Amino acid sequence: MNLTKTIVIGNSGSGKSWLAERLASQLNAQWVDLDAIHWEPGGYDVARNRDDAIALARRAAASDSWVIEGIYGWLVGEVVSNATALVWLCIDEAECVANIKSRGVRRGGSQQSFDALLSWAGTYRTRSGSSSYSAHEDIFNRFSGAKACLRSKREVTAFANLSWLRTR
Repeated sequence: MNLTKTIVIGNSGSGKSWLAERLASQLNAQWVDLDAIHWEPGGYDVARNRDDAIALARRAAASDSWVIEGIYGWLVGEVVSNATALVWLCIDEAECVANIKSRGVRRGGSQQSFDALLSWAGTYRTRSGSSSYSAHEDIFNRFSGAKACLRSKREVTAFANLSWLRTR
């Protein structure tokens, strides 16, 4: 599996950032968190202009080696054709919510936005839109390159621990 240009998708709290950071470190690649592209700097309260976000995502995907991670299927759709690998973290919602609670409020988020995130993460399989389970499943099924669907924290950890073998 060529991980030179990897996209990691999944629900909030599934471990995307954890995995992507480790893969990027192993690959000596740029780590791109789509939260930093989707939201204006300073928190999770103001979404960036859509065209600006797309331009930032495309710029990141134009480099030679990267790991891009996020929940935003609409942004992933803008760069997936550049990817050599796709990893979908298809973790149970209850585990995702527990992971979010464990890590707490991040990046200047408010308690209100944190509570909304917890509620939202619990609806992964029932919500609609580009950040839903069905949208991620569609991205995964349509991707013609190397791909992996990881369904537990144990599988995610094992993938991270063995990923350097797949880059050779």
